[in-house]
Amino acid sequence: MLIDLLLVAGGLIALLFGGEALVRGAVIVASRAGLSPFVIGLTLVGFGTSTPELMTSLIAASEGLPGIALGNVIGSNIANILLILGVSAAIAPVAAGAVTGRDGLVMIGVSVLCIALVLMGDIGRMAGLICVSLLVAYLVMTLRAGDGGTEHEAPIGQPVWQGVAFFVAGLVGVVLGAGWLVDGASAIARSFAISDAVIGLTIVAVGTSLPELVTSVLAARKGQGGIAVGNVIGSNIFNVLGILGITVLVQPLAVPAEMTGLSLWVFGIAAIAPLILMRVFGVLGRVSGLALVIGYAAYTTVLVVGAL
Repeated sequence: MLIDLLLVAGGLIALLFGGEALVRGAVIVASRAGLSPFVIGLTLVGFGTSTPELMTSLIAASEGLPGIALGNVIGSNIANILLILGVSAAIAPVAAGAVTGRDGLVMIGVSVLCIALVLMGDIGRMAGLICVSLLVAYLVMTLRAGDGGTEHEAPIGQPVWQGVAFFVAGLVGVVLGAGWLVDGASAIARSFAISDAVIGLTIVAVGTSLPELVTSVLAARKGQGGIAVGNVIGSNIFNVLGILGITVLVQPLAVPAEMTGLSLWVFGIAAIAPLILMRVFGVLGRVSGLALVIGYAAYTTVLVVGAL
């Protein structure tokens, strides 16, 4: 058991620092290549912070653990809104436009698509191809609109070789961390007779969302609530279209029964919760943020207690 706990802890640390190093290296190389901050933010930074989720789901799927692979996606989206957005809103109010704008509506549409795929019972390569195609279309639309992505300043004066070194080290860290996390989490689940799906929805989901948590909280502390919510919305869109899409392209998933119950309902409610709170309170502020966090605590408690 101790070894399994160390694997989970080591995996989470490796994912956090590996993801940061990977993004840092990619930004240095891309900046030296002359790419604009907007393009870097939309692609390299946006995808880089989601690399932990992608590698974890791919490894879990390849090891025959669909509960962790799919639970990672659904659980991460739930945590992104109820926990991360909740904490961020409690720190800095979020303007209505950040939630009700185009990207917020796209996130809701993508969530509905994910629910439909889960209810199908099996998610195959055709579904993966549709998801990835929609992701490409969304990125093209955002690039043409010229109003998406977050700027990421590259460290001044760092040579390309340092960028490559950061990128390679980060990639190694993410791959190793994902493997440790999946192995440790699945072993713990077996020890307590808890399903892989529950572990994927909780420990793995929150762990792989650490980059988004750090980014959003730091932005909120600087009074940049819009960036915090934009990070959450962008991550949720990429989780479904990119991570789930790529994962099932590589390895189709059979949906565990646990995914079609409470968690799927919470997943759907979480997608529209910011809109509902905005209608009630007029702004996504401290009260709304605390309501989201309390909702996440209640959901997690019910899920874990029910699994014991």
